This record gives sequence, C-alpha cells and structure tokens, in this order.
Amino acid sequence: MQFVSAVSLVVPDYDAAIAFYCGVLGWDLLEDIPQGQKRWVTVAPPGGQCRLVLARADSPEQEAAIGNQTGGRVGFFLTTDDFARDHAAMLAAGVTFREPPRHESYGIVAVWEDPFGNAWDLIEPKIA
Repeated sequence: MQFVSAVSLVVPDYDAAIAFYCGVLGWDLLEDIPQGQKRWVTVAPPGGQCRLVLARADSPEQEAAIGNQTGGRVGFFLTTDDFARDHAAMLAAGVTFREPPRHESYGIVAVWEDPFGNAWDLIEPKIA
C-alpha cells in the first residue's frame, strides 16, 4: 500500500508559518524538531491524513518560490465536510479568499491564500 503522507511548503519563517496554520487555522503542530540551522516542522488539520512540511527557504531560489511553488495555480486542497462552517470560520479569522464560493459539478469551492501567497482550494466534495 502507498499513500502521500506529506507535502513540503516553502515558507519564509517557521514561526510565522506555525502561527498561521496552527494559530489562525487551528491545525495541529505535529512535529517541531531542531536540526541545527533547520527544523523539521509538520502540521495538519485535526484528523488530517496528509501532513504539511513547513520548510524554511534557505537560498535565493527557494525564497523566489515562496508563494509561487505551483506557478500561480492552486496547488493545495483543503477538503471539508461543511463548507459553510469552515468558510465562515476562516473569514472570521482573517483568511483572504480570492473569490466567493462557487458551486461546481464536483462540489462547493473557493480559492483562498495563506499569508505567503500560496493558493488553496477550500472544497466540500459533492456526495455521489
């Protein structure tokens, strides 16, 4: 059996990323392990099945990729069982949505961004 267990996200600062993902979004800080000049930091939504590895940029090339790791496309997808609940909570917490919610053939979705410019979908899949 195989599955994707983690995805790396290049960020400018570990603590700023932890503050957003854990403080603003309410995700769990799973690991924060010092490794010399780096840290192994993973976060996930409560009960999440895939971890986000927060990787601090440490070169000009990595710094240039912050907020544009996927070439301007939505590259991350936060699935919810209650779009209205989570959309309202995220708005109340100050999360920036790039668009209003829309109904698609696959479910309800809206694009939001983290403070580093990464585009995410908040999506409630349509139940078949």
